[in-house]
Amino acid sequence: MPLSNAQMRDVASVLHPYTNLVKFRETGPMIISHGQGVRVYDEHGKDYIEAMAGLWCTALGWGENELAEVAAEQMKKLAFGHIFGGKSHEPAIALAEKLKEISPFPTGKVFFANSGSEANDTQVKLYWYAANARGQAKKKKIVSRTKAYHGVTLASASLTGLVNNHRSFDLPFDFARYADCPHYYRNAEPGESELQFSARMAANLDALIEKEGADTIAAMIAEPVMGAGGVILPPDGYFDAITRVLSKHGIPLISDEVITGFGRTGNWFGATTYGFEPESMSIAKALSSAYLPISAVLLSPELSDIVEQESGKIGTFGHGFTYTGHPVASAVALRTIEIYQRRDLPGHVRHVAPLFQKRLKALGEHPLVGEASGVGLIGAIELVADKKTKQNFEPAKQAGATLANFAQEEGLIVRALLGDRVALCPPLVITEAEIGELFDRLERALAKSLDWAKKEKLI
Repeated sequence: MPLSNAQMRDVASVLHPYTNLVKFRETGPMIISHGQGVRVYDEHGKDYIEAMAGLWCTALGWGENELAEVAAEQMKKLAFGHIFGGKSHEPAIALAEKLKEISPFPTGKVFFANSGSEANDTQVKLYWYAANARGQAKKKKIVSRTKAYHGVTLASASLTGLVNNHRSFDLPFDFARYADCPHYYRNAEPGESELQFSARMAANLDALIEKEGADTIAAMIAEPVMGAGGVILPPDGYFDAITRVLSKHGIPLISDEVITGFGRTGNWFGATTYGFEPESMSIAKALSSAYLPISAVLLSPELSDIVEQESGKIGTFGHGFTYTGHPVASAVALRTIEIYQRRDLPGHVRHVAPLFQKRLKALGEHPLVGEASGVGLIGAIELVADKKTKQNFEPAKQAGATLANFAQEEGLIVRALLGDRVALCPPLVITEAEIGELFDRLERALAKSLDWAKKEKLI
């Protein structure tokens, strides 16, 4: 099919992230014209269940007019206002107060940015700043994990443990260290229980810290559920085990809640779901249901105090963005949280998640599916050539991408990730009926994938 006018204009002018830009010239983009609820519509009027909530972010779905009205009202009142040099405005103040109210750990101050990448980049700078304030000049390494995703700025991409975020960018920088990816399905030894696996992951982390020197490590950063690395859930006992190791060495934990925040796992934050208390936390995406770009870093009182003290010592806190605490984005984020509270969105997730997880786990019986796992309203399946041996398809066959394309034909948007893992992360407002329709469409796409695999003699 020839490219439409809009597709040709796009190919000529727009540089697309996470895209093979050479192949893209032939295929062109999928042009989305509008959305309503959990569905988006292409330029031809075809509807798709957006099973990724965009990029893990549009928690309230599309067409939430209350947010549009708040944005318009605030834009008329104060379209822009910064918080540099002692200035402020009500939306930023009220949002910071609200975030402190719902935070899963004692919070001193809130720093605003515009994306999860900027929030995690800020985390690195804050821990370096605090280390210098304490006279700990060597304490600059940050421990991340293999297959972690923490962003794409130079610092946050260094924390990201995915090779495609490093290749040809001269990354990662040498402050980053990587602990093991806690993927039980892929990395457990024969006969090893989840608790035993978690204990081994913790022992390996302990060995890494001993090797590097605890006095050189400023913090560890972790997603409660690893998102772009494959929707990898922590095995039983994992966070209990690693937080004991970190506590032993006096190393704080940063919780990257960019994906798991605001009800995704059935609680307000993933840290609550998995029972740990961080020293700081990064949030973005669902903070405004992605209606406007905004992110935040929540700091413990101790970390807030040391940053304040250092700014007094050197004369300034020399960090911030033009749009830090943007009044329109802040007003929209505040109303978003109020909607979550008013509608008890985490409670809704807990209500519909059993059906979502039941349908998801049932896919584990499909001939192409090796693992099907999730929590709350997030999950993934992994496609394998041999279920018994867990043998993957050859990467060149792009089995995951093929399934995603078949899903798109069926009116379903999913995301293929590394290792032929296919992710699901629908808007949190999804109903049980819509969950049923989502999985009906995915099952039809899997049937097409099975026919394709047989035709290609891959199984």
